[in-house]
Amino acid sequence: MKKLFNRPIRIPAKQRILTKTLFHLFAVGYLVWLFYAGINDQLGGDPVEALLNATGIMAINLLLFTLALSPLAQRLPCGVLITYRRMSGIYVFVYALMHFLTYIGFELGFDFSLIGSELLKRPYIMVGFTALIILLLLTITSVNKVRRKMGRKWQTLHNFVYLALGLAILHYTWALKTGWQSPVFYWIGAILLVLSRQRILRLLKINS
Repeated sequence: MKKLFNRPIRIPAKQRILTKTLFHLFAVGYLVWLFYAGINDQLGGDPVEALLNATGIMAINLLLFTLALSPLAQRLPCGVLITYRRMSGIYVFVYALMHFLTYIGFELGFDFSLIGSELLKRPYIMVGFTALIILLLLTITSVNKVRRKMGRKWQTLHNFVYLALGLAILHYTWALKTGWQSPVFYWIGAILLVLSRQRILRLLKINS
């Protein structure tokens, strides 16, 4: 993979702390604003649908961003970008979880007896729920202590993040009942990320 710069890019510790702080403020602030606006009827005629769309799309956007960090760190080169991956990945799960809770809270009224029937009746919900479970497992095992205990199994498990991405975009595409418009761009982005990962793996094998 050809690097964009001959020398590695260094990001000072203070700048890393600042950028991570801004990222936290944005991720949390946007989520708080969404629900505040929804509760106060500032999201249009169907605030529940607006909340579902916003949280779901943000989860996919953050997942694409998280997966893009590795090839970006290789290409720039700027290895410190990898340190942002866990933080961003956790927010992927947070937004996906809020997307799910919005559905079962506002659409089903937290009637958990309906969840099973909804999963069977609406396959696209099953697809999204499967992606959420994968993200849950990845978030739980993102702790360094757990990672050390899992050893090589950790990487095997975390490779499922690409399956979660595919399922999330499929869930989005299925919910819209169209593969065009915005879903097609997400599919293109996902394919490019998978291809870039395969290229990185080949280079690592050659260098080893």
